[in-house]
Amino acid sequence: MKLVIQRVKEASVSVDNTIIGSINKGFMVLLGVNDTDTTEIADKMVQKLLNLRIFEDENGKTNLDIKTVLGDLLIISQFTLYADCRKGNRPSFVKAGNPEMANKLYEYVISKCKEQISNVEHGEFGAHMEVSLVNDGPFTIVLDSDEIIR
Repeated sequence: MKLVIQRVKEASVSVDNTIIGSINKGFMVLLGVNDTDTTEIADKMVQKLLNLRIFEDENGKTNLDIKTVLGDLLIISQFTLYADCRKGNRPSFVKAGNPEMANKLYEYVISKCKEQISNVEHGEFGAHMEVSLVNDGPFTIVLDSDEIIR
């Protein structure tokens, strides 16, 4: 599982020119699922995400997590995080999870985040989406379960 986390001042996602998810201060998360991912891996990734201390404290140090600052989450599925560009110029996506399994894990991650964060918005799995955001920093972190968990 891969997560691209951007600390944002605001973010939104639209489908067919209609905003379906919108947040203020928090994280906009692009989430990619691999065929080898499980709910156990998802649980560990959610905990890592929600415990990342990348919000500033009263001294300007990145010392606070999203729960402490009462931040929002916008989670968007993105299978292209598993693009393999090693051969040729057209990416291969064979490492991305099959859509049925990936959607289940995507929905699972959203539900687990809702247990700890009061405002969790999300995109539409498999849809063509437009994402807008104001990155705060900019501050972007990439979490890969192969590097963190396995």
